[in-house]
Order: sequence, then C-alpha cells, then structure tokens
Amino acid sequence: MTRLTRRALALGLAALPLPALAQRAPAAPLSAADKALVDRAAAYLEGLTEAKGRFVQTDARGAMTQGSLYLKRPGKARFEYDKPSGLLVVSDGGNVSIADSRLKTFDAYPLMATPLSIFLARQIRLDRGINVTRVARLTDGFSITARDAKKQAEGQITLTFSDGPLALVGWTVTDAQGSSTRIRLTSLTKTSGLAPSLFVLKDPRPKSVGRGKM
Repeated sequence: MTRLTRRALALGLAALPLPALAQRAPAAPLSAADKALVDRAAAYLEGLTEAKGRFVQTDARGAMTQGSLYLKRPGKARFEYDKPSGLLVVSDGGNVSIADSRLKTFDAYPLMATPLSIFLARQIRLDRGINVTRVARLTDGFSITARDAKKQAEGQITLTFSDGPLALVGWTVTDAQGSSTRIRLTSLTKTSGLAPSLFVLKDPRPKSVGRGKM
C-alpha cells in the first residue's frame, strides 16, 4: 500500500492535518432553528462519553473499507480496519497515531490538528472556537458542517445525525481539492468500561528505525 493510499484511508478518520482550502467569506449567522439543532447535537455528543460500533469508509475514488471503532471522550478513539488492511488508528487524547502492520510504518499527529478534535473535546461548544458554516435538513435527520475558527484556511468536517432518536451516523472530511472521504457508522452504541489499553498505541518499530513523520 502506498503512502498516498494510507493517507486517503486515514483522512476519513481525520487522523491527518487537512490541506489548506481557499479562503471563504464568513458564514452567515445561524437562524434560531439552525442554532437549536447545533445545540441538540452538542448536547448529544457530550453525552456520548463511551461508545463502540462499526464503520464503513468510502474514499474520493469510491474505494470502500470497514472496521470497528471505540470512542471514549474526552480525546480518545480507536479505529481498527478489517483485514486485509493493516491500518490501526488510535487517539490517546493528545496525539493520533497511525500504524500500518503491512508496511511496518508508524506516524503520529497532534489531535488538535485534526477535525476529530471537534467532537472528542471535553466540552463541546459548536458556537465557540468552531465556525459552523452550514446546517442542512435531511430526510431523516440533519448535518452540521464546521471548521476550526482559528484555522479558517484549513479543511472542514460535516457531521451527520439521524433524528428520532438523535444519533451520530457519520461524517465527511473534505480536502483542498474538494475531494471527500466519508465515514458511515453502521452501528454505534453507548457502552462503559472500555479498557484503557484500547487507546494506547506505541511505535512498534525497533529504536534503530527512524521515527516520527515519514
């Protein structure tokens, strides 16, 4: 698997910093109805302290992969790709690490440099520090598109929710060229007592091998 392919696989999990997007005009103020949906989404995400489930990822070329995920807020997540992929992506609360057992590679990036930090934060404030650029109504729910307000030139994430009951069903990350990688959650259930070891990923390579970003 090439590095480009690994980047594309990880992109949907927002495990890599996003390339710069062209500067856009400031978003129009949210309507009262839009703000109500944003507030509902924020409250729901804050209540999702521990969860597990399955995901299907579709990249910009239509290639699909799937796997299992575990979330433990604040800051922790684990994405295990099914075989034959050798990818494992883990956020330990400070950094997001990507290990590829097939290529024997390992990369690490600050969690705060990724859009995943938006809904893994201890306190989710979609009205502070986050620029919500769009709220869209869907047939069976709604979506919220947001970017880091301090990094206006960077990429964006669109969170999609079902309604009745309210639930996160996936997200889409868009890059500088307008290409999107989509994560669809085929199941996500609240849980408790997830093992701390799930959110620890150490560089498995010998110390003699060059470490860091490759």
